[in-house]
Amino acid sequence: MAGSVNRVILIGHCGRDPEVRSSRTGGAKFANFSIATTNKWRDRETGERKEATHWHRIVTFSDDLAREVEATIRKGSLVQVIGELQNRKWTDDKGVERYVTEIVVDSWRGSIANVDRMATRSLGEGGGPPPAEGPEAYGRPAERRPDAPRQQPTPEVPF
Repeated sequence: MAGSVNRVILIGHCGRDPEVRSSRTGGAKFANFSIATTNKWRDRETGERKEATHWHRIVTFSDDLAREVEATIRKGSLVQVIGELQNRKWTDDKGVERYVTEIVVDSWRGSIANVDRMATRSLGEGGGPPPAEGPEAYGRPAERRPDAPRQQPTPEVPF
């Protein structure tokens, strides 16, 4: 194998307001928060709808991203995160080894975006036309309904 990929892309709802702190020197900021993603399915045996919610811890040590998180992300916000999966191990005050898996986002290879704000902008509040509807939104021409009358070509072409 020539290489490997460590890339995580998640879209989920923020579980609580992000925690944004400054470094001990008082300069750079860093942020952490959690988002929830939900898988939904139908049980094959019972036909019952089921769902499982998973919580993901998000961390950024980028000052710019931390400031963006602080300004735009709130509890309940729909958030898109692109980052890397990382595991950490430490020993707590009682001498117990602890482990945590986090999605670490840096400003070079990752991003954090409030999808709610992006959707609001695309609906005309932030400029730009409202999104297209129907097949035209996907670059396909609208299909003719079978009961619609066919248009006859014009017999005379004026040229």
